[in-house]
Amino acid sequence: MTYKDRIDIGQIARHLANSAEAFCRHFFPNGRKVGNYWQMGDTAGNAGQSLTIRLQGLTGRPAGKWVDHATGEYGDLLDLLNERFGPLAFKDLIEMATSFLGAEPVFETDKMQIRTKGHDPSRQEKAGRRLFGYGHPISGTVADTYLRSRKIGRFGRALKYHPNVYLRGSDGQRVEYPALLAAITDNDGVVTGCARTFLDHRTAQCAAIASPKRILGTLNGNAIRFGSWQTARDLIVGEGLENTLSVGTVFPRAALVSCLTAHHMAVFNWPAAAMRLWIVHDNDDVGKRGARHLQSRAVASGISAFLLSAHHDDFNDDLRMNGATELRRRLVQMISTYIDGHDLWPAVEAA
Repeated sequence: MTYKDRIDIGQIARHLANSAEAFCRHFFPNGRKVGNYWQMGDTAGNAGQSLTIRLQGLTGRPAGKWVDHATGEYGDLLDLLNERFGPLAFKDLIEMATSFLGAEPVFETDKMQIRTKGHDPSRQEKAGRRLFGYGHPISGTVADTYLRSRKIGRFGRALKYHPNVYLRGSDGQRVEYPALLAAITDNDGVVTGCARTFLDHRTAQCAAIASPKRILGTLNGNAIRFGSWQTARDLIVGEGLENTLSVGTVFPRAALVSCLTAHHMAVFNWPAAAMRLWIVHDNDDVGKRGARHLQSRAVASGISAFLLSAHHDDFNDDLRMNGATELRRRLVQMISTYIDGHDLWPAVEAA
């Protein structure tokens, strides 16, 4: 049975519909509420009034349904999410939807279940916070070996290690693996979740399981953070943990955050002190879309935002294939095209 076969798409769409207004305010902030509808110009979320989303169900007309009166397109909130950020791979679409709902996909006998009755997202956050609290320093562990094997030399308090983290295998049985733990925090520094990279203790690489990288808690808008991010004027915003830490390896004093995926990077909430975002994205269509979306949100809010693209597939590939000196040279060159030499990014000068 494939991943798609095990997902109850209708159930996820219904839970999104139950939170239609919150969904609209989160993903489409340029729209506006008019009566029982959220109104905007198109599926990209631009201001306007040709596209309407029903916020509360009426007799025979369920919540969460939308129609673009200019194009004739229509659908539910999952369809709209795919239109806004896609086309997305099915698994990425489900991850984005369930992250907004405050839960990971949980597989029961044959279908994924997400329960809203009695569901409390804070339970996931507490579980993630508790797991991270159980972690140990990574020095000398398989997590340390894993990162160094990828040429990463930037670490921090956001990283920990645990030798035995449990998860459910594909057969439903509970198994355990060593794991690199990373604290997901909000702009107040509160831990809202824990990212887990399950490892093979023999190879010190990702465990040979489906989805060896998983999230416990709430990621939407939050990130894994390094350096003086709360007060930094310049902030590096990246996708995957290893890719972000690769940039941090060549800029060891820079403030940086990892959003883990391009989709979560697109909706990242930057701290109040940030005046410039340096968005380091993977060299693929999904990464570029996520980066452009974050950039447009930042610029609309009066924040400068610049895109820095990997030369190979991602920045960890750049670091491993070309070395730290070349990666630093290339990043400094890209940064210099955006700002004058006398205003060169202080983190670059100090690094």
